[in-house]
Amino acid sequence: MEKIGFIGLGIMGRPMALNLIKAGYPVSVLSRSKAAGDLVAAGAQSFPSARALAEQCDVVITMLPDSPDVEQVVSGPDGVLAGIRPGSLFIDMSTIAPATARNIHALMQAKRVEALDAPVSGGQVGAEGATLSIMAGGSESAFQRALPLFQAMGKNIVHIGEPGAGQITKACNQMIVGMTIQAVAEAFTLAARAGVNLEKMREVLLGGFAQSRILDLHGKRIIERNFTPGFKIRLHSKDMGIALQTGQTFSVPLNGTAQVASQMEKALAQGNGELDHSALVLLLEEEPSTKP
Repeated sequence: MEKIGFIGLGIMGRPMALNLIKAGYPVSVLSRSKAAGDLVAAGAQSFPSARALAEQCDVVITMLPDSPDVEQVVSGPDGVLAGIRPGSLFIDMSTIAPATARNIHALMQAKRVEALDAPVSGGQVGAEGATLSIMAGGSESAFQRALPLFQAMGKNIVHIGEPGAGQITKACNQMIVGMTIQAVAEAFTLAARAGVNLEKMREVLLGGFAQSRILDLHGKRIIERNFTPGFKIRLHSKDMGIALQTGQTFSVPLNGTAQVASQMEKALAQGNGELDHSALVLLLEEEPSTKP
């Protein structure tokens, strides 16, 4: 089996790497990662730098917070580019700007390395259960090579198209998720102020046309006041910025996205950036009640 290097062992990356180990793949990680000990205990090897890891692996996967993080790991001192071998495969599963994904693809091509941008959706639950949706941009041959790895981490796996197409699809996903969370938060705040039982409201709405995974999971979070992050507001705010930037590139007005992005910026200003994105409801709850 191909040797896999996995860089980025956060809320999502750690369980994704563990699922690759469970599937029988030899996995290597960076020794400086906080979660490296857990992965080593599960059977992974550790290396001191991205360069050293890339030198020993057939496939390098990154799962990092933002575009600058990926660029640093790829092109920085002792980065992936310095060590990756011709014929290897590079897969970035982070959520980054489409332009950054295309640039990294070009850098890898110059090293005779295939590259995919393959962001994911499904949150921590999907990462732990290996049920992620994976949307990939890059060549068909690179996608087919990566497919067994993706099948160890996800269920809904689609080759979207050319380099950058995966990241554009992820931006669209984050727009829909963000606006739906805002809709659920507004609906629950309205119902609560009107004295409606939220648990009963959620139950009946889940059986109707308003049913959604977000209403199900995040509606429950709001009721239970459980804002332990599955996906942080800080990261979703970054993703909404990517969506708005992409909208400008293609001259598409994204008014709803802009409104929700503004709400997320307010949440960051209030110090709630490390909470789950369902905590957008807190902004609405803090608004003073008005009566006619």
